[in-house]
Amino acid sequence: MGSTYLFTLKDEPIENLRPLKVRVIGAGYSGIYLGIRIPQRLRNVDLQIYEKNEGVGGAWWENRYPGCACDIPAHSYQYSFDPNPHWTNFYAPSKEIREYLGGIAEKYGVNRYVKLSHKVTSCIWDDAVKKWKLVVENVKTGEIIHDDADVLVSARGNLNDKAWPKIPGFETFKGEVMHSAQWNEKYDFKNKQVGVIGGGSSSIQIVPKLQKIEGVKMSVFVRSRTWIASPFGDASMLKLGLEPNNTAMSEELRKEFVDNPKRFHEFRKIIEVDGNTIHAGSFKDSPMQLAAQAFYRGAMQEKLAKKPEIMEALVPSFGVGCRRLTPGPGYLEALVEDNVDFVRDKIEAITPSGITIENGKKIDLDVLVCATGFNVSSPPPFYVEGKNGISLQQKFLPHAETYLAVGVDGFPNFFMILGPNSAIGSGSLTMMIESEGDYITKCIRKLQKEDYVTMMPKSERVKDFSDYCVEYFKKTVYLDQCTSWYRSEGGKGDRIIGLWPGSTLHCIEALRAPRWEDFDFESRAENRLRWLGNGWSVTQIGEGGDPAWYLEPSMMNVPMKGKPEEDEEFKRRPFSH
Repeated sequence: MGSTYLFTLKDEPIENLRPLKVRVIGAGYSGIYLGIRIPQRLRNVDLQIYEKNEGVGGAWWENRYPGCACDIPAHSYQYSFDPNPHWTNFYAPSKEIREYLGGIAEKYGVNRYVKLSHKVTSCIWDDAVKKWKLVVENVKTGEIIHDDADVLVSARGNLNDKAWPKIPGFETFKGEVMHSAQWNEKYDFKNKQVGVIGGGSSSIQIVPKLQKIEGVKMSVFVRSRTWIASPFGDASMLKLGLEPNNTAMSEELRKEFVDNPKRFHEFRKIIEVDGNTIHAGSFKDSPMQLAAQAFYRGAMQEKLAKKPEIMEALVPSFGVGCRRLTPGPGYLEALVEDNVDFVRDKIEAITPSGITIENGKKIDLDVLVCATGFNVSSPPPFYVEGKNGISLQQKFLPHAETYLAVGVDGFPNFFMILGPNSAIGSGSLTMMIESEGDYITKCIRKLQKEDYVTMMPKSERVKDFSDYCVEYFKKTVYLDQCTSWYRSEGGKGDRIIGLWPGSTLHCIEALRAPRWEDFDFESRAENRLRWLGNGWSVTQIGEGGDPAWYLEPSMMNVPMKGKPEEDEEFKRRPFSH
């Protein structure tokens, strides 16, 4: 029998370019990527990217401390479609990464969608009109702007919300205070008493630079043990015929990359292969893990021979990678210099003139450097409220749970890039950003084309992914006895909420094609196939269409000749391509 109700055909072609408003928060690597792909792959989208800083680049706009650089090979920390042959160092300084991102945003027209110096303060879902209501502050003028969106994407990253020391008396210190992500570039450190709090990646890069400044006397306060690695990519450099102790990329080599794209591709390929194959080291007691511990222990012992007491205080019992593994060129060498004191004792209080440690000793300081990282296990620093008045802050208690790191149940048309469980211990982070961005773009297209008002992950699938994460991480070093931003409860919890549960390649494959059955959808029409339209395709009507587009060579998926299972190139490809 036929349908018992009548409906009118939608008088539009099947492509259905329904207008949608999309708002993206953040213009770092993730926001810039969406600013490229959404206009490229979608039509009739009102796109706006809000960025609180005065320029694009996210963390690379903010972090300008001495020694700030990429701690993985820069040739693996760029967009896959626009690699940079001009990096001056194997580990690019932040200024070059900032310039690269600014150049990409300009080259692909992203800046037309970006509102700089605009800070999102509140995002509330209005279920009556099926839209996100945003409150945005112009940080230069103080003007408050009210906006709305059909789709909201948090692309703010997880190294964005600065964590300051929670130490009694911190606010009373009368000297200069700066955070690694809020650096005073005009401050003169010459002949100053400097205190550096923290032993993570930013501290490891800052200390060697400040130690060399004339007249500096430095106290480095480190409570946590950590492995100090040789630079990631040393093995790649050797394969490429480069000297690991000299990471500068010569002008001749850079010119060769420009003149010989094939050589540049081979160079990048070696780096990517090495980055992806060290994933095996993340598992407890694996041969690669045990070899890494032995190697780093020996290297640290050699560099700290002048002050062996630092070795005893610094080398951990947990596995390599439990905390974010940071290469530290010059860090250990700086710690043993005469103008540096390594302070392992707990800070009892901060006074107007310096620091008092647990044994009662007072250390006078002119400047306090807080290399204390970011609040990465927390929800966004702006208010986000989904259905039934529940905030993301409430939803993420006692720990964040998501669907494949990109969505949250109870939050319709809300997506994240580099949200909880989005980082990686090894491999290419930028490829994960691209995979998440592509996934989100596909979701927006489905909403638009098939006339769905909303989509959000089913709560059962969020629980499934949460259970998967718990089980996966049991066999890894990430749950060893260490404090790490990978973990819940401020780095001390028993849940890994910072890392993807698998390798970069695993993430790419998991996000390649959305599982629509894992989502709840609300349709705009009672007949859920009304999106079929009026029987026409947009390629048949109007000017500029191609009614035989499927014969264009670029549109054809030409099969291989012979037996695919015997073709070597075919064997190297992923199964779903």
